[in-house]
Amino acid sequence: MKYKKESLLIILIGCFLWLPVFAEKKVEGPTTRDMNLMNWQEFQRFVPEQIESVLLPVGSIEPHGVMPSGTDSLAPEVMAREIALRLNALIAPTLNYGVTPAMQAYPGAVSITEEAYSPFIKNILKGLADNRFINIIILNGHGGNTAFLQKAAAEISNLCRVRILVVNWWALTSEVTQEVFGEDGGHAGNNETAYIQAVYPEHIHPEWFDREMATPNAKGSAWYAVPVPSSILLYEKGQGYPTFDKKQADQYFQKVNKRVAELIEDIIRKWDKAKLYR
Repeated sequence: MKYKKESLLIILIGCFLWLPVFAEKKVEGPTTRDMNLMNWQEFQRFVPEQIESVLLPVGSIEPHGVMPSGTDSLAPEVMAREIALRLNALIAPTLNYGVTPAMQAYPGAVSITEEAYSPFIKNILKGLADNRFINIIILNGHGGNTAFLQKAAAEISNLCRVRILVVNWWALTSEVTQEVFGEDGGHAGNNETAYIQAVYPEHIHPEWFDREMATPNAKGSAWYAVPVPSSILLYEKGQGYPTFDKKQADQYFQKVNKRVAELIEDIIRKWDKAKLYR
């Protein structure tokens, strides 16, 4: 019995002595996923050895019916926070201003010219590439930015040998909109309203809503107006009016984030498999 006790004691002492070794090998995650809050020394420690991806939210400030004018920036910013850990990514500071000349006349709207926006976004992408990120994921919340983002992505990707993905979340998740609402969405419609309502319900104002605030988008070249006649633009006539339903909002929010994360994971996996810019 005495020998058994001594053997057990030796084992326990041995385990205790090895604890510091195991502790040193333990890899902890960063204190934050937000580049704005991260110290340069911590950034240097994690990028790119442990974190290869960065999420860049971009949007605009323009009218959105009875929702915040910053919806196009708020949505991708929230989205980035929701999926960053799953993707093992950092979150770059949001680019809140975009190209929106057709809505510039509305109070509170700010539009950046094409000539100013394109070189600016290219420099941001190049700066992220220079910081040795391998995957730059642009989470775009504003359709008016799309053409300029795609052109900048192609140029900087080939110049800096970095992988860039542009995600227009509202278009990617059109099937989710149909699944949750049973119809199509719209600018400041059921889909955008639900996504923001899930996070900032106090800034949604159904008491100000009037169905006359909405206009169907012109199909093809049927008509074009500047300023646009309404701050709610429906993708299909008679469909996409905001519902202001909390249950739908929460459901839509979760499904959208899941769909966006799945796409990003799939694209990165295929980039890796093809050994592109590795």
